[in-house]
Amino acid sequence: MNRLSGDEIQDIKPTQGFNVKSVQSDGFKMNLWDIGGQQSIRPYWRNYFEGSDILVYVIDSSDQRRLAETGQELAQLLQEQNLGKIPLLVFANKQDLVTALPGDEIALGLNLNSIRDRPWQIQACSAKNGEGIREGMEWAMSVVRN
Repeated sequence: MNRLSGDEIQDIKPTQGFNVKSVQSDGFKMNLWDIGGQQSIRPYWRNYFEGSDILVYVIDSSDQRRLAETGQELAQLLQEQNLGKIPLLVFANKQDLVTALPGDEIALGLNLNSIRDRPWQIQACSAKNGEGIREGMEWAMSVVRN
């Protein structure tokens, strides 16, 4: 989110609670809600679903131990009525680390190929160096535009 809004990035940490920013890009005004993934915060996620045009789900590609948990959480999210059949963009973050799984392995681990009720995309990226962020957001804007 900071990378998209042009903010300076010095130290990247997991979101605690939530952050909100508005970003203008390619004729779009995007209201971004960055909601922390901690277990204690998850019950509050649904408070932010209504009116969403796309779900952007960011995972730590280097944390292979939590891939199954992340996949289960995503599957539950996709069942939420307020998310309807909106498109899904998964950012496979931390690709700058040697321990990061590639995007296709993340897609397999999250069982993304079983999703048939909405368009989805997995985008390997690094919030640290910015690689892949723009490409993912371009996909998001094109799918929302259509």
